Amino acid sequence: MNARTEAGDACDLRFGQVGLASVRIRRADAAALCEELERRVRSSPQLFSRTAVVMDLSELHPMPDDGVVDALLEAVRSAGMLPVALAYGTSETEALAVRMGLPVIAKFRAAYEPAAAEPVARPARPRAEEPVSAPPPTAAQAPATTGPGAQYHEGAVRSGQQIYARDRDLVVTGAIANGAEVIADGHIHIYGSLRGRAMAGAQGQTDARIFISDFRAELVAIAGQYRVFEQIPAELEGKSVQCWLEGEKLLIEKL
Repeated sequence: MNARTEAGDACDLRFGQVGLASVRIRRADAAALCEELERRVRSSPQLFSRTAVVMDLSELHPMPDDGVVDALLEAVRSAGMLPVALAYGTSETEALAVRMGLPVIAKFRAAYEPAAAEPVARPARPRAEEPVSAPPPTAAQAPATTGPGAQYHEGAVRSGQQIYARDRDLVVTGAIANGAEVIADGHIHIYGSLRGRAMAGAQGQTDARIFISDFRAELVAIAGQYRVFEQIPAELEGKSVQCWLEGEKLLIEKL
C-alpha cells in the first residue's frame, strides 16, 4: 500500500435527496400504531417494508416521556419500517431527538405552532358522505407555480431512479417505471405511462395536482396524502387522469 493510499480520505460525504415517508402519530398507543402500520405494510409490502420514516409527534399533547416514545419507535420497527428521524418541531422535540439518538429533519415540518402561541384549532375534516360543492378541477384550472419555471425531464425514468423538482413544477415526457419516483414541490405533468410513484406538493402545497397520460401507478401523493394501488381500478387503468386534494382526501378522475 503506497503512502498516497494510506493518506487518502476514508470516505466521501455528500448531501442529496433521500426518499423518506412521514408517520404522524395521533395517539401514544404503541400497540395500535404497530397494528395500523402492519396492516399498511401487508397491503403493499414492496412499497412499505423497510421504508425509512420520519416520526411526527406534533399531535401528542403533552409530549410523551422518553419511555413512551421509545415504545412508539419500537412499534414502527416491529411493523417492518425503519424510524430514522423526528420531524422538525419545537426545542422540546430537538431535546427528545438528542436523547433518542435521532436527527431532526427540517424538511418534514411537524404541525406545531410557535412555542409562544396557543395552538390554533384545525378545521374539522369533511365527512366522506358530504357532497363536494365545487366541480372537479381541470388542467386549465391548475394554478400557476410562483417559483422558477418548470423542470423538464426528457425520456424515461428508470426503476430505482428519483427525479425531484425543488420549488417548481415537474414535466416528464417519458414513462416512469415500477420502482421509480418523481417528486415536485409544485404540480407534476406526466406525458408517458406512470407505473412507479408520483408525489406532488412535496413541501405541503395542498393545491398541487398531478396530470398523467397513462395511469398505472404504484402510488400517487399530494402534500403527503397518498393512495397506493395493488390493482388499478378498471375505469382508470391506462387512462388520462388528474389527481387533486379535496380536504384531506386524494381524488382521482379521468380527464
